[in-house]
This record gives sequence, structure tokens and C-alpha cells, in this order.
Amino acid sequence: MVHQELGYVGYFDRESCDLDEFKVLTSQNLSAGAVPHAATVEKNVPIYDMQALRPVLKQPYKRRALLAEWGWVLDKSAGVIALKGAYPDTSVIDRATDVFRQIIDEERRSGAGEGDHFAASGANDRIWNALQKQCLRDPEGFALYFGNTSIAAACEAWLGPNYQVTAQVNQVRPGGKAQQAHRDYHLGFQNADNAARYPAHAHLVTASLTLQGAVAHCDMPVESGPTKLLPFSQLYPAGYLAFHDAGHREYFEDAYVQLPLSKGDAVFFNPALFHAAGENSSADIHRMANLLQISSAFGRAMEGVDRQAMSIAVLPSLIALTQRGSLSAAQLDAAIAATAEGYPFPTNLDTDPPIGGNAPESQADILRRAVGESWAEARLAEALSALHRRQAA
Repeated sequence: MVHQELGYVGYFDRESCDLDEFKVLTSQNLSAGAVPHAATVEKNVPIYDMQALRPVLKQPYKRRALLAEWGWVLDKSAGVIALKGAYPDTSVIDRATDVFRQIIDEERRSGAGEGDHFAASGANDRIWNALQKQCLRDPEGFALYFGNTSIAAACEAWLGPNYQVTAQVNQVRPGGKAQQAHRDYHLGFQNADNAARYPAHAHLVTASLTLQGAVAHCDMPVESGPTKLLPFSQLYPAGYLAFHDAGHREYFEDAYVQLPLSKGDAVFFNPALFHAAGENSSADIHRMANLLQISSAFGRAMEGVDRQAMSIAVLPSLIALTQRGSLSAAQLDAAIAATAEGYPFPTNLDTDPPIGGNAPESQADILRRAVGESWAEARLAEALSALHRRQAA
């Protein structure tokens, strides 16, 4: 929605999604001259030869110039970079793959790890919180795997220092279907109606809070379904609503690119880039990638607050005030927003999976239900404790 008389955008809505504008933005071309550190540009994706660039990472001035180039590509240009040979010693990859396959086998037998954001449960193999699981099972292998200066440089190029890494392994078996085009966390995990509640500037800033990456754990020819990417699509302001639109998704299917990857390669992209895992049409390739999601140090509150205790304490008053008409529905929502945690992340997606949607239930969701159903304090305490156990397990 554009306020023409003032010249600013307040909120995006479905009318903000202009497919013709989207087509123009994503029809740009990245010239090799704009990315001098890249070995080549393929399908508008700059390819960086990390064997040649690793010495650059050891020289502060040259390193900063390289990271500035990566940041520009992620922000203002194609939105994606590919690092060839990010792992010079692929035995480190193989060691991690062995660990991940052990975890997959164990979780398959136990029935864990069933929830998935975009695939039907059981359609592929997903390891939630692979970062912690790998670290606890094989600390030395973990240190070798993440003691990688190319990966660290990509994270710092977008987020600066003090970032936090999370990881989820995804293995797509032969016959695994493609995902639909989408954007990623944060607003990419909201449905269209919820995303539209955030002001336009929040849509624009959310992409600065995370970086998406993928490390190839096997050779990935195109038939195995490496990630489908639409360069420049992160530049589209209303994209967190538009990816829900059938017309934009259809255009994505006509215009996306795919790059074959070799074991030890890595791809990093702006979370606002339209993308989707491809279909694995191969006969025998079990496509495994470690999906890295790296968060900015800035996305945290200043104080730690016991919101569970606050929710339990205020429940009787919220019920009483609501029942006697002293709190309207909007006032109740405002009171709950100041009391309970309204955001369901971070969580443990093994025990608190996003089944039925992209996000699990939050404290605020539970408190709102407790008020509506006039729960006793003990019932709310148990429900919030159960949520805490799911999130922290």
C-alpha cells in the first residue's frame, strides 16, 4: 500500500505484488567486471575459486575487499555467491557425512526428526540442530569442519563478527520432489497474512539478520536437484508476500537457474532470494547438504525476562478483566504481547517441530488460549513447562 500524497510505503499487501516489476528486476545480468574476485559468472551467479582466494583471506586489506564484494553481491546484485572448493580437504566432509548418516539411521528408527518445513514428513531425511548433534558426537570432526576460513568469511561478509551458526542437514533421496519457491527465515516462515502485519521497513531489514548457506556433501549434478535460484529476486521489496502468489511462483519456475556442485563446494545467499530445492530425478544420488543458517549478533533483547512466571501470574487477571469487559480483544492482545514470548524461535525442532506449518506454537499462543478457555494457573504452568521442555530438549 503506497501513500501517494506522502511518498512512502507503510505496509505491503497483495496489491503491492507487481509481477511485471518482479520480472524486470530479475532480468538483470551480472557482468564479470562487477565481481573482479570471481573466477567466472555462471547464470548470473559469481563463482569464487577458494583455492586461489585462500591466501587473500590471510591478508587483512585484501580480505576486506573480497568480503565487501561478497556483501555487495548478496545485497545489491545477484544475491548469491558460490564458493568452489570451500573445503580443500573433502575427508572432513566425508567424516561429517558418516556422522550425519548415523544420526539419520538412529532417528529414523526412533521416529524422531519427522517434521519438515516444506516436504511431507518422511519424504527426505532431515536432521534438526545438526550443529549441536555433530559437535557432541564428534567434537574433533566438528572443529575441523567449522574451522573453515572460507565459511567464516562468507558469514562475516553479510553479518559482521559475533554471528551465531545453526545447521540442519537435508538428504533428498532419488525421486524426492522439488520445493515451491520461497524466501527464508524470518518473514519467510510467516504466512502471507502474518507477513502483511509487519511494516514495509521490517520486510526490508529482515534479510540483514540472517544468511543462508549450503555445504555440498556429495557431487550434485543438476539431475540430483541442487537448489533452484532466481538471481536478483531479493531486490523485490514485496517478496515476502509475493512468494505466496501463484503468478510469481510460476514465473520462478520459468526463470530459475541451477548450478551443479561438487563435494566441498558451498553456496551462500540472501534469505530474501527466491529459491527452492530441486527435484532429485537421479537414479542413485542421495543428495546431502548441510544447510547453514547464520544469525546476526544484533537480533537479541537486552534483558533476560522470566516470561513464563509473568504469564502464570497475570493469567487470573487477564481472565477476569476480559470476562467483565475491562479488556477488549485488542487490549488483551497488547497485554499478552508485553507478557509472553510471541515468537516461537529459537526452539528444538526435533521435539517442537513445525508440523502443520512453518512455525511451532509460541508462549503467547498458549497464554491467549488459556485466557479464552479460562484455564487454571496450574494448567497454564504445565503447558508452558511442556513448551520449555520441547524447546530446550
